[in-house]
This record gives sequence, structure tokens and C-alpha cells, in this order.
Amino acid sequence: MDDGGVSDDQDGVGAGPDPQAPARSARMIALLPAVAAVILLLDLITKIVVVAVIEPQRPISIIGDTVTLRLVRNSGAAFSMATGYTWVLTVVALAVVVGIIRYSSRLRSPFWALGLGLILGGALGNLVDRLFRAPGPLRGHVVDFVSVGWWPVFNVADSAVVCGAVLLVALTLFGVELDGTRVSGKKPAPSATPTRESPNA
Repeated sequence: MDDGGVSDDQDGVGAGPDPQAPARSARMIALLPAVAAVILLLDLITKIVVVAVIEPQRPISIIGDTVTLRLVRNSGAAFSMATGYTWVLTVVALAVVVGIIRYSSRLRSPFWALGLGLILGGALGNLVDRLFRAPGPLRGHVVDFVSVGWWPVFNVADSAVVCGAVLLVALTLFGVELDGTRVSGKKPAPSATPTRESPNA
């Protein structure tokens, strides 16, 4: 007989954890290295081709002098910044890789997985150069080859890091958490119903 009460399904009492959460987490954890692997592969292939085909001081014109392919050996960070601090940048890149791997277990959002995957792939791409290219381990120069107008010469890894960082900033601004939940900054509006006062005796 219905007594008019609220069932457990309605008020949320006794509701257990989301049974799909482990599967969703596994998919997001798999998406991150998949994106990173694609970026790393593209970065390695393009750098190998550029080193083999383009001669220094002989850029290849794509759109006049505005967009060209030119071989540049960069000892600094992305877009030729922090030149001369190669070993420091190598340590920073290693720390970024370790940090992303550590936080990957908390992923539930595909957008966070995409952003972190882009940054991880880009960091690994340039890290490979720093570890294995001349002049030596931890001091290797990164191969840059895309020149657009006045913008510093960059590569696939640099582009991935920047795009990933922009995406993560956007997610943060919109309140999207690692677990896919959305944080709202709005406070609940006060009740508009006036309070009734008891009549005087």
C-alpha cells in the first residue's frame, strides 16, 4: 500500500557508486596515451624528413616568404625561448611527463584526456631530441622547421603543447574538472516566497 513516502530511488538514499565509472576511466586513460602516441609519431616523422630533405639556410617556400619550411636547431624551449638552458628544459619536460602520468588515473573527461595527451605527446617529442640529438644527451638541440611570418620557428610538438595548454585553460575557465564534473560558481538564489507571520492571539 502506498503511504505517500519518497522512495530510495527518488531521494538518492542508498544509491551506490556509478557502475560505469571504472569503464569510463579506463577509456579516458587509454585516450591519453593514444593521442600522445599520434603526436609523438607525427613529430618524429616530420623531423626525420626535414633533416633529410631541407638544407640549412635554404628554406622551402610554401606561401611566398610568409610560410616557409626552414631547418633550425633550437637549444631553447618552444618558439626558441630560454636558449642556453637545454638541460633545465629537459628536466622540466621529464617532470611534465611524470606529472601527467600521475594524474591520468583521475581522468573521466575526454576533453581533459585530449588536452593532456597533446601536451604529453609534444613534451615527449621535444624530449627525444634533447636526449638523442647533438651535441649530446640532455643537451640535444630540438629540430624546428615551420616558419609563419614573424612568428618564431616551431614544430609539431610545439604546436601540440600550445593547443593542449589552451584547451586545458578553457576547460578550467568553464569549470570542467578532471573527472568530467562541472563546477558552478553560481550560488542558489534565495527563496522568493514571503515568510508568513503567525496571527496575533
